[in-house]
Amino acid sequence: MKISYNWLKQFLKLDWDVEKTGELLTDLGLEVEGIETYQSVKGGLEGVLVGQVLSCDQHPNADKLKITKVDIGQGEPVQIVCGAPNVAQGQKVPVATIGTKLYDNDKEWIIKKGKIRGEESHGMICAEDELGLGHSHDGIMVLDKNIPVGTAAATIFDIENDHVFDIGLTPNRADAMSHWGTARDLKAGLLQQDINLELITPSVSNFKIENRTNTIEVQVANSELAPRYCGVTISGLKVAPSPAWLQHRLKAIGLAPKNNIVDVTNYVLHELGQPLHAFDLGQVEGNQINVTTVKSGTKFVTLDEVERELHEEDLMICDAEKPLCIAGVFGGKTSGVTENTTAIFLESAYFNPVSIRKTAKRHGLNTDASFRFERGIDPNITEYALKRAALLIQELAGGVITNNIIDLFPKKIEDAQVFLSFDNAAKLIGERLPEDTIKSILSSLEIKVNSINESGIGLTIPAYRNDVQREADVIEEILRVYGYNNIEFTQKLNASISTIDKFADHTVQNTIANQLIGKGFNEILANSLTSPDYIELTTQFTSAHNVEMLNPLSSDLAVMRQSLLFSGLEAVSHNINHKRTDLTFFEFGKTYHNYESGRIEDKHLSLIVTGKKSTENWKIEQQKGDFFFVKSIVTSILERLGLKSFRTLPTKNDLFSEGVTYSLGKFKLVEFGVIKKSILKHFSISQEVLHADFNWDVVLEFAKRNKVKFSDIPKFPEARRDFALLLDNAVSFEEIHTIAKQTEKKLLKNINLFDVYQGKKLPAGKKSYAVSFTIQDDHKTLTDKQIDKIMNKLQHNFETKLGAELR
Repeated sequence: MKISYNWLKQFLKLDWDVEKTGELLTDLGLEVEGIETYQSVKGGLEGVLVGQVLSCDQHPNADKLKITKVDIGQGEPVQIVCGAPNVAQGQKVPVATIGTKLYDNDKEWIIKKGKIRGEESHGMICAEDELGLGHSHDGIMVLDKNIPVGTAAATIFDIENDHVFDIGLTPNRADAMSHWGTARDLKAGLLQQDINLELITPSVSNFKIENRTNTIEVQVANSELAPRYCGVTISGLKVAPSPAWLQHRLKAIGLAPKNNIVDVTNYVLHELGQPLHAFDLGQVEGNQINVTTVKSGTKFVTLDEVERELHEEDLMICDAEKPLCIAGVFGGKTSGVTENTTAIFLESAYFNPVSIRKTAKRHGLNTDASFRFERGIDPNITEYALKRAALLIQELAGGVITNNIIDLFPKKIEDAQVFLSFDNAAKLIGERLPEDTIKSILSSLEIKVNSINESGIGLTIPAYRNDVQREADVIEEILRVYGYNNIEFTQKLNASISTIDKFADHTVQNTIANQLIGKGFNEILANSLTSPDYIELTTQFTSAHNVEMLNPLSSDLAVMRQSLLFSGLEAVSHNINHKRTDLTFFEFGKTYHNYESGRIEDKHLSLIVTGKKSTENWKIEQQKGDFFFVKSIVTSILERLGLKSFRTLPTKNDLFSEGVTYSLGKFKLVEFGVIKKSILKHFSISQEVLHADFNWDVVLEFAKRNKVKFSDIPKFPEARRDFALLLDNAVSFEEIHTIAKQTEKKLLKNINLFDVYQGKKLPAGKKSYAVSFTIQDDHKTLTDKQIDKIMNKLQHNFETKLGAELR
């Protein structure tokens, strides 16, 4: 929000330094993020003086140039070469002296000493357009002969120099969305510094109804959507450009002037915080205004010439036949003020904030009016702002008021009642403020004190302070005006020691995150809101279990996600489209389900791998991130948490074309595998993508149960023996591992598959597994006889149970 300092001074006769004022506004909670300088003439005519032409002679080397001697009030006259046809002896003229900066739009150029066709020139006699005072370039400006020589040009022209505060307004401060509201806060802050200034409000006492020749009927269909609606007609208007003072006010805060009628509505909006709208009365059919909703799907062209499809909940301003305006948001193309407008219906209203916000979001519109209506404006200045605007329009465009003010306000919006406890205020503030100080601050904020006793104060909060509804809100108001920096700090230093569970979620999460980052993964954080269309890609989830948003920002963000996969695939697609094809991502996040028993949030860890495992390097052979790479990562995570004795089962999840599930008992720890091509196609991904989905809540629970056992490192050597087993293709390594462990539970320490061979030299339907067995006794050295005995048992069991043969 931009606030003009000159405009602010219309409400408070303040002569403070602009930086000091900005600091006070920030202390009051209206954080000044920057201060800009506004000049109606760029450069402010600094360095431009009034000079008198003492002589004007023909240039010896140019027919169209003159050599002038000009007195600029700085001692000796200066010589200036001038090409203007109207320059003459005796004239008073504006002179840009050496070093003066002039501007051609945004291009800056500096007046320098130079030679023109061999003759020295020490400045420039200026035309209107060269100074930024007009568009004429027919000749130099000739000034009043009574102006003293040497006078700064900035003092004789109507130049506006202003400072503009860029305030980062928080959403709760709807009361400060205007120069009046900001001045009201500033007055309260100044009072704490013993500076008592009067808050000057524009007078509307001259408002009067001239005749009733243009009466209009107004009907409000639903007073909950439009609790207050005011309007008046003004006839006999002449639409023209606004005067310079009004244009300067609007330009200073970044608004482009349009005409005197529209500019007044914008001026009052930023002056008082009340949005207004002027309808061309000639375009209003039947002299009737209906504030209502229309049929869903109705087409409507707004001022920006965009055809929009209206929703059945959009509040509209209509005449007897058609919609004229999206209430509180945007006007219609056909009903706006044009150069041919001679009469208007001027609207001032208080609309339901929720209704306006939904409509603005639905149509993707964000206007100055909707910005204020969404946050809640003052319902009690609706008529006052209307009169203020009507008087300004009469002043600038002529015309007369041609009907009574229409004010439909069936149910007054009541002020809030709050009781403030002195003890509670002291607890929250951290210091007991004097009661007189509290009452003074509240009064300066227009909060009425109804009653007072030893324990506290009964208060009435004005309706425009819709953010102050509780005792804590009142205390916050007291504190920000009193000044956070004025609260004394105690000399006592308090410290507390908290116990941290080593299996706390964030602790374990950070451990695994660091492990994954060490393996080259990058963490992503995706939106929990997602598209409901993704559910159709799988039977794993159903739309009945969606947690739907009541007021979604868009159709792509309408539900809470049931899986981390789809948002991860969005990230993969985005990166691939930006030529990053080798990706390893992980994300800790929640999924959301709406079951009959209630809504459930589950935490998950998602891994996504696609492309090559590592970046290109001349030393390392490039390897694709495949199923076994993902398996190694998944296994290392579980082992890091002490989870080893899990079961391996084929996954039944239809998100995977092939995959595996690890589980403990009846609980699923993780599913991982290759994502189906049909799903990848939906995201325009053509390369293979692998995904692992950890049920983090289950993993964390089992990690807490894990008992860590410590034992001495064995002092005795281990022995390794290898088997080359000829097996049926259907036999898995898991079966070999299980049989081996059942055969020798005590001394067999490790079983490893280190080679697989399938080829022409083997019988059909057969494969060869090379398996190593590590045998060790923790208490003595094993003999060859003991080792051979174990290996014979293993061979026998493999032969009888698996039909294996030694090669």
